[in-house]
Amino acid sequence: MTALICGSMAYDTIMVFHDKFKHHILADKVHMLNVSFLVPAMRREYGGCAGNIAYNLKLLQEEPLIMATVGHDFEPYAQWLSKCGINTRYIKVMDDHYTGQAYITTDEDDNQITAFHPGAMSFSHLNDVPLASDICIGIVSPDGKQGMQQHAEQLAELGIPFIFDPGQGMPMFDGAELLQFLELANYATLNDYEAELMQQRTGLTLEQIADKVDVLVITLGAQGSRIYTQGECIDIPPAPVKAIADPTGCGDAYRAGLLYGLINDYDWQVTGRIASLLGAIKIEHHGTQNHTFSMAEFKQRYLDTFGSTF
Repeated sequence: MTALICGSMAYDTIMVFHDKFKHHILADKVHMLNVSFLVPAMRREYGGCAGNIAYNLKLLQEEPLIMATVGHDFEPYAQWLSKCGINTRYIKVMDDHYTGQAYITTDEDDNQITAFHPGAMSFSHLNDVPLASDICIGIVSPDGKQGMQQHAEQLAELGIPFIFDPGQGMPMFDGAELLQFLELANYATLNDYEAELMQQRTGLTLEQIADKVDVLVITLGAQGSRIYTQGECIDIPPAPVKAIADPTGCGDAYRAGLLYGLINDYDWQVTGRIASLLGAIKIEHHGTQNHTFSMAEFKQRYLDTFGSTF
C-alpha cells in the first residue's frame, strides 16, 4: 500500500548574498526600490512540496506516488526521481509551461527575498486522483488552488483518507474554503503560524478545528509538535539536531513521517516521533533532497533519541 502525494514540483535556485539587505535598502526609499545584489554563491535544488515529501517517504522504504503538473524543463528532475526509485506515472507534463521555479536570495541575517513562478502547477486541476487500488492514503499539499480543492473532493469521494496540508498555499483560501477542506479531510497538519491564520480565517478555536478532523497536528519548530486527537493533546518532543544547516523542507520531511506512521498503523506517540526525527535529519543538510540514510541507521537514531524502538 502507498500514499498519493498531491502537490507542487519545483526547482529551487538558492543564492547567498554575503552582506545584509538592510545595508542596501533605504527605509525612506522603499516606494522607489531599485536594488541589485551580487550573489557569488548559488545552487539549484530539486524541490516542491510533493517532491520533498515523496523523497523522504522513499527514504523510509515506502513507495510514494507523486501527482503533480510540471513543465517542459522537467527532464533533469525526472532523472533524479528515477535514480531515487520514485514512481512518476501520475506526473503530467505541460509542454507550453515551465516547472514551478523559486528564486531565493538569503543574506547574512538569514533574511530571504523570494520570487516564485508557479508555472505548470497552476494547471494541477488537469490531473485527477487515479482509481488505483494500492493507494491507502493521500495528502493535499500546496499546489494550484483549483487543483487542491478538486483533489480533496476526489479523495473524499473515493473514500481515500487524506491529510490536508495547506502550508504556504493557505493565503489563497478564505474561511469558507478552509472549512470545506476540514470537512473533507481526515487529518490536518499546520505549523504554529498557519494554525493562527486558520483560526483567524475560519473563526474557530484550535479545539474546534481539531473537532473537524480525526487528527490535527501542529508543528512548533524547535519546541516539537502537538497532536490533537479524540479530545486529547499529545506532546511530541523535538529530536535534537547535530547542526542547523538549512530549515527549508523540514515541514515536508515531517509530513512524510506522518504518512509513514499512518501507512504502518503506528500510534501517534510513535508517528509523531518518527516525523520529528525525519525533520531533524533534514535540517542538518542543505537543500531539501540531499540527506540520506538506511532504515537501520534511522531506527538506531530513533532508539538513541527516544530510548525506544518502533
